[in-house]
Amino acid sequence: MSKLTDVPKRILIGRALRSDRLGETLLPKRIALPVFASDPLSSVAYAPGEVLLVLSIAGVSAYHFSPWIALAVVVLMFTVVASYRQNVHAYPSGGGDYEVATTNLGPKAGLTVASALLVDYVLTVAVSISSGIENLGSAIPFVVEHKVLCAVAVILLLTLMNLRGVKESGTLFAIPTYVFVAGVFIMIVWGAFRGLVLGDTMRAPTAGYEIKPEHGGLAGFAMVFLLLRAFSSGCAALTGVEAISNGVPAFRKPKSKNAGNTLALMGLLAVTMFCGIIALATATDVRMSDNPATQLFHNGVAVGADYVQHPVISQVAEAVFGEGSFLFVVLAAATALVLFLAANTAYNGFPLLGSILAQDRYLPRQLHTRGDRLAFSNGIVLLAGAAMLLVVVYGADSTRLIQLYIVGVFVSFTLSQIGMVRHWNRNLAAERDQARRRHMVRSRAINAFGAFFTGLVLVVVLATKFTHGAWVALLGMCIFFATMTAIRKHYDRVAEEIAAPEDPEEAQSDDMVRPSRVHSVVLISKIHRPTLRALAYAKLMRSDSLEALSVNVDPAETKALREEWERRGIAVPLKVLDSPYREITRPVIEYVKSLRKESPRDAVSVIIPEYVVGHWYEHLLHNQSALRLKGRLLFTPGVMVTSVPYQLESSEAARRRARKRQDWSAPGAVRRGPAQQPQDRSKDSSSST
Repeated sequence: MSKLTDVPKRILIGRALRSDRLGETLLPKRIALPVFASDPLSSVAYAPGEVLLVLSIAGVSAYHFSPWIALAVVVLMFTVVASYRQNVHAYPSGGGDYEVATTNLGPKAGLTVASALLVDYVLTVAVSISSGIENLGSAIPFVVEHKVLCAVAVILLLTLMNLRGVKESGTLFAIPTYVFVAGVFIMIVWGAFRGLVLGDTMRAPTAGYEIKPEHGGLAGFAMVFLLLRAFSSGCAALTGVEAISNGVPAFRKPKSKNAGNTLALMGLLAVTMFCGIIALATATDVRMSDNPATQLFHNGVAVGADYVQHPVISQVAEAVFGEGSFLFVVLAAATALVLFLAANTAYNGFPLLGSILAQDRYLPRQLHTRGDRLAFSNGIVLLAGAAMLLVVVYGADSTRLIQLYIVGVFVSFTLSQIGMVRHWNRNLAAERDQARRRHMVRSRAINAFGAFFTGLVLVVVLATKFTHGAWVALLGMCIFFATMTAIRKHYDRVAEEIAAPEDPEEAQSDDMVRPSRVHSVVLISKIHRPTLRALAYAKLMRSDSLEALSVNVDPAETKALREEWERRGIAVPLKVLDSPYREITRPVIEYVKSLRKESPRDAVSVIIPEYVVGHWYEHLLHNQSALRLKGRLLFTPGVMVTSVPYQLESSEAARRRARKRQDWSAPGAVRRGPAQQPQDRSKDSSSST
C-alpha cells in the first residue's frame, strides 16, 4: 500500500532529499528577491488603485492629494526597511518579529506578533490569488463566472509547487516577477520621456469620465479622516516586508548580509514603482470609483452595472504603450501572474514561522518537521487549507478581503520595533567600546522612529478600517492566540508529567518497577518517565539480549540523548540508527529484520513506550509514529510488539467520566441483565475467595 501511495507522491513533489542536502536548497539573492519580496513588489498593482478609490468618495478634486499620500507611504516604507535591516543583523536565526518580541518583550508579546503574522500570511494568499483571478477574469469570462473554483485551483497549484521545495518554486517564480518589475520600470521611463521630453499628451481610457462624489464638500475633520483612510489603504504596499527577516535561514552565507541587501533592494524597487504609477495615474487623468455603476459618468450618463473597472496599472499601461500593443499585453499578463505568485511570500514565511512556533511548543510539533523535499510540508498544507477557506467564505472577492488586510502586519511591525529598542538598550548597558556604542545608538534611533511611525499607522488603520472588516482580522488573531496558548499549556503539562525524576530512589519506586521476563529491543527518543518504565519492563525480563534503539533524525537531539544516557549511567547499551531521509519507521523495520536474519529461530520483541491521553483533540497534538511502527511490525514474522503505556492525568479524567455514566445502557444490556456496580463485584470476588 505504501508503494501505491508513494508513486503519485514522487510524481507530484519529486524524490526525497537527504538531510545533508539542505544547503543545496538555500537561495542566492537573485532567487530570494522574487521568493520573499513578490508580495510587496506586486502590491503596486492594486495599492495605487486603493488610494484613488478612497479619494473618489470626495470626488476628482481630492485626487490632488494622491502625491502627498504616496510621499507618506514612501517615508513609511524607507522607515520600515531601515528598521528591519537592524532586525536581520541582530536576529539572523529566522525568528523575525516573533523572536524579537519574545526575547525583548516577553512570551505574550511574542505570541501576539505570531498570531498577527499567521493571520496576515493567510490573508496574503487569499487577497493575492483573488486579485489575480479578477485581473485575469477581465480577459477570460470563464474565470469570472467560476472565480472561487479557479482561485482554489491556483492555491492548490502553488501548494504543490512549494511542496517540491523552496529553491525550485523560487526559480519558477523568478521569471514572471522580474518581467513584471522590468515592465513597470519601462512604463515609468517611457511615460516620463513621452511627457517631459516629447511633450505627448497621454490619456487614460477613463480620462474623460466624471465622478459623482459620495460625500461632496468634505472639509475639516471629515477630510482628514478620508485622507488617513486613503493612506491606510496605500499602506498595503508594505505587506510582506517582514517576510525577509523571517526567512534569513533560507539565504546563502553570509545570511544576514544577503538578507539585508535583498531587503534594501526590495524597498527601493517597491517605492519607485509605487510612486511612478501614482505619478503616471495623475498625469494621464485616471478615474477610479468605489462604486462605478452609480458614481462614474461618461458623457453625463452613469456607466451602469455592466461596466468593468480596470486596475490603475492597466489604465496607465494603455495610456503609455497604447491599447493592444506588445508591451501592454506583456505587462498585463505579467501583472496577473505576479499577483498569483505574490502568495509565495506567505508560502515561505508561514511554514518557517510555524516551525519556530512548533519548536517552542505553541503549535503541533508536526509543523517543525521537514518533509521529503526539505520543506516544511505540514505548514504549507495548513496555510493552503486556511486560505482556501477564506476564499470560499468571501467568494474570492478581493475588495471584501482587502479590508481585513494589513492590520496584522502593523501589529507585528510596532511590537518588533519596540522590542528592538529594548534590545539596544540592554546591549548599550553592557557595551564599553565607543565605536560599537555609536553604532548601537544609531540603530536604536532608527528602531525608535520605526516604532513610533508604525504605531501611529496602526492606530490609523484600526480607526479607519475597523468597521470595514478589520475586526475579522483581530478576531482571527485572538483565536490564534488562544489556541496557541492552550497548545503550549498542554505540552507543558505533558512534559512536566513525564519528566524523568532526578532522585534515583523516586525513579526506582515509581517508574522502574520490575515486570515479567521478555527478550526486548526498547525504542526510545528521549529520557523521560515512559522511557524509564519501558526500560524497567524489558531489563528485568531476563532477556537473552537487551538494547535501547534510537533513530538519528536531529543530530543535536541525538547528541543530547547520548550525553543524558551516559550521565545517568543507564546499564543498557544504546544503539543509534542513522536516517538521512528523517524517517523513523523504515530504519527500525530494517534493523529488526536484520536481527531475524542473524538468528531466524529467535523471537524479537520490540517494546514501545507510549503515554496515553484522554481527549480526542490531544491526539492531534502528538505524533502517531508509534501507531505506524506497530502497524508495520505486526506484519513482520517472528517479531512481537509490546506497548508500555504511561497514562497521563487526562486519561484518568476520561476514565472517571466513564464511571459516572453507569446509568447508561449499552446495546444488549437488557438481555444481559442489570449491570453490577463496581463495589458489588469487589464484594462478590472477596467473598468467593
